[in-house]
Amino acid sequence: MTRLTCSIETWPLAAAFNISRGAKTEAQVVVTTLQDGDKIGRGECVPYARYRETLEAVVETINGLSSAVENGLSRTDLQLTLPPGAARNAIDCAFWDLEAKRSGKRVADLIGMTPTPLTTAYSLSLDTPENMAAAATAAAARPLLKIKLGGEGDEERIAAVRAAAPDAKLIIDANEGWTPDNLIHNIETMARYDVALIEQPLPAGDDEILRSYGSPVPLCADESCHGIASLAPLVGLYDAVNIKLDKTGGLTEALATARAARDIGFDIMVGCMVGTSLGMAPATLVAQPKDLVDLDGPLLLKEDRRPGITFQGSDMLPFSAEVWG
Repeated sequence: MTRLTCSIETWPLAAAFNISRGAKTEAQVVVTTLQDGDKIGRGECVPYARYRETLEAVVETINGLSSAVENGLSRTDLQLTLPPGAARNAIDCAFWDLEAKRSGKRVADLIGMTPTPLTTAYSLSLDTPENMAAAATAAAARPLLKIKLGGEGDEERIAAVRAAAPDAKLIIDANEGWTPDNLIHNIETMARYDVALIEQPLPAGDDEILRSYGSPVPLCADESCHGIASLAPLVGLYDAVNIKLDKTGGLTEALATARAARDIGFDIMVGCMVGTSLGMAPATLVAQPKDLVDLDGPLLLKEDRRPGITFQGSDMLPFSAEVWG
């Protein structure tokens, strides 16, 4: 009989992290455990208020499935039992981990993949131009920087960052912080500073405005992209989609969403909420075809869980079964 449990963990950040919607100083995650005899599978999720999720509600949802799991609920059943979101992500990833432990194989083997090192973006928090320039100077050796924008003064911010990191590839994440009135000005400004990609410039729901605008910088849907069902309405609006396990509801749906997105013609970013290596590990398997990777959550923590993914600068090395999977 398989037993389902979960717990809330708090992981302090190395520094306060700001985006257009607010600031945070710690990552709060929910860790789910599936135990079958001496075999244990784990999964981690990050409930996100933007999607009307709370720690308490996610824990309640997970605990509410304990009897169903004891009675044989499978990973396949789970996809029809819970909607996409953080709760399903934690359970789904725990199922994958448990399947690996039961079979004596790695999850990568189960899905027919050979993991290789990945290079992740490194995120710079929304701040004053001066503070963002200092952060960019400290991170200038990293090849890919993700810059949080979304407020008055974005032109000054990107100018300061570009001057401090002239050789880095820059991605902008507006986190829905721009408006129809400043959209064109902001995008054209980003083009002047050789920005490679802009994530979610407008609030989800305002996407249709993008259809009539030929952006000089590729655009990526984040808050507007969840699972497979969300892809079709984004065609003609975005060039890329950001796939996060906490949005898709786990590795199962993330893998399927990535396949569907590629078939449609979208470029793919594999992203994350701020969490530990336990949450990043399954996401690296979605990113193995060398998509754009944004899995720097552990780098933003004061201390990651141990054992964790090994980072060499921005390079993420393949992880051991002790980490996950």
